[in-house]
Amino acid sequence: MAGFAAYGLVSGGSCAGGRPGEAVRVPPAQSGNLASVYFTDRGIEELAARRGEEEVSLEWLADQLRTFVDLNPEFETPIERLATWLARLDDDEE
Repeated sequence: MAGFAAYGLVSGGSCAGGRPGEAVRVPPAQSGNLASVYFTDRGIEELAARRGEEEVSLEWLADQLRTFVDLNPEFETPIERLATWLARLDDDEE
């Protein structure tokens, strides 16, 4: 999770790298408004709001990711990258 903590969120625009009206991730030194949500984080925010109190096993999560990839094969590469990243979170960085 350290990768996410390294960034703040601010309202975007073409100068910030996003589309007008969207929020974009910027380094903390540039972050002035942490209330905005990066446009791709909306699903993550919904997940946290709707199911944030639930506890699930990593085996359950792996099954859900497999089902998602079966239904949406075009997302196989990003899902594999996410799963690998999650699996290796505790590995020493080299």
